[in-house]
Amino acid sequence: MRILLLRRGLLAVGLLLAGLAAAPAWAQGGGANNDPSFNVVNRSGRTIQELYVSSSQQNAWGPDMLGQNVLDNGRSFPVRLPAGQCVNDIRVVYDGGQSEERRSVDTCPLSEVVFGQQAGAPRSGKGGSAAAGATGNPSFNLVNRTRKTIQVLRASPSSESNWGDDRLGDAVVRPGATFAVRLPAGQCTYDVRVEYDDRSAEERRGIDLCRVADVTFP
Repeated sequence: MRILLLRRGLLAVGLLLAGLAAAPAWAQGGGANNDPSFNVVNRSGRTIQELYVSSSQQNAWGPDMLGQNVLDNGRSFPVRLPAGQCVNDIRVVYDGGQSEERRSVDTCPLSEVVFGQQAGAPRSGKGGSAAAGATGNPSFNLVNRTRKTIQVLRASPSSESNWGDDRLGDAVVRPGATFAVRLPAGQCTYDVRVEYDDRSAEERRGIDLCRVADVTFP
């Protein structure tokens, strides 16, 4: 009788330990879907000089993720994002100044976002990729090569009669700095106005932003 009870006790302990060992694996697997990190793959035949990735809820692109590096054709670059930031906008700028953009990409189920594949190719799950293609992309980099600080930036389609809101928000663009400006895909011809810390202003009108990557002042 004692031997039977001992065997039952050992069996119960074994089952309990097996359950505890399985718990971390289950927890880890459950959190995998919240991982938005991915690899940018360049199959465009050109060199990617700049890479921007930001949450689709944000109004600014943020810093160039490549920094001083470039992404040559055929190479990949790992993008690390905070857990849970699944829906992201992605923009690359090529060595010729042209850019491509992918908006509202759910990167949590992806391992790759590929630039250079045929536009409209289907997006697949982890282990697969998302093709990137863009037309009519007026987003650009504001480059300040003056000796003054840009405090206000306004950009509006040339067909509109008002400048709209300040696109810098709480930010400023100091001398020598660059600010990535995100604009909705579609209309390309824009007017751009900057206002400096000395209250002077400067404008560029009728710019085809879909054909340029940088707008430089002065």
